[in-house]
Amino acid sequence: MGTLRLSITDAPSCGYDAVNITIEKVRVHQSASAAAGDSGWSEIVLAPAKRVNLLDLSNGVLQELGQTALPAGKYTQLRLLLAANGAGPPFANSVVPTGGSETALDTPSAQQSGLKLNTDIDVPPDQVADFVLDFDACKSVVKRGNSGRYNLKPVISVIPLLSDAGMRVVGFVHPAIASGSTLVSLQSAGVPVKATMPDASGQFVLYPVPAGTYDLVVTSPGHATAVMTGVPVVTTAYTHVSSATVPIAPAGAASAPRAVAGTVTPPTATVRALQSFSGGPTVETAFAPVNATSGAFGFSLVIDAPVKTTFVVNPPSLTFVPDPTAAGRYTIEATAEGVVKTQPIDANAPVPDVNFVFP
Repeated sequence: MGTLRLSITDAPSCGYDAVNITIEKVRVHQSASAAAGDSGWSEIVLAPAKRVNLLDLSNGVLQELGQTALPAGKYTQLRLLLAANGAGPPFANSVVPTGGSETALDTPSAQQSGLKLNTDIDVPPDQVADFVLDFDACKSVVKRGNSGRYNLKPVISVIPLLSDAGMRVVGFVHPAIASGSTLVSLQSAGVPVKATMPDASGQFVLYPVPAGTYDLVVTSPGHATAVMTGVPVVTTAYTHVSSATVPIAPAGAASAPRAVAGTVTPPTATVRALQSFSGGPTVETAFAPVNATSGAFGFSLVIDAPVKTTFVVNPPSLTFVPDPTAAGRYTIEATAEGVVKTQPIDANAPVPDVNFVFP
């Protein structure tokens, strides 16, 4: 036998003041194809069910869900079961749009068979295996047309928590951009691995992050995109990329951002904007929520040249170098059922609607 212990955390959410889910239990199975009614499931039961505002769990904050003893081995399927919503607020699962009121979050499969995730969880005999459910609320909440309703389309990573001594990146952005609209992310080959918003002092904590080397990306409205390459993450120590006295301070944009809009069919697809530096890397600069009914999406993209620097331990200063060849140039990428389509755009001039159709 071994023990599985689970926690939950979140990336920042775009356009919401709260994203609430109520967890009743977490189930794991050694078979990726096991049905909900099959035998062989192990469960962490939360009694009473735990209501969590995911937006409270950014900047390195974890919420422990519990633990259970189970046969040692590899578990390849996880199901997250949520409580059902009642007739009125407060709802078990809900969103509060910025400036709006609490609205039920529709999660039909979450109450019946559970939100299904493919996992790679190793539980050693006579040991505790710590894993974190990293929920991305921004990408998981989908507006349903003009109905005023919202669907939950969960984007969740399952990350092993190897050591509390490391697996995190700590730094500061300038206090002038320390707001809820500034996003700091660690990316690998243009795919965000962990993201957060800085606190009021400008400090940010990206945790937990698997050991490796990443690109740190800072985006903030009205400022150039800033990228720091070669950021190492280890399990034995914190990685400090900047400090309160030497913060990351992207230059203010000289030009207004460019609005870019379009549609994607089917509306279950995801859409994001990528920007490539001369000599690399390519990074994600924006993710566009897709309307679950119309398939409409929109971006506000920076035209000014992005800036880049390389990670240095305890730098006396930070010098970001602009890349003018990348100014205003993006690739819009849509993904549906594992199929990827792209369209390059030049935001230095008005951009026609960008439309994708998947067969």
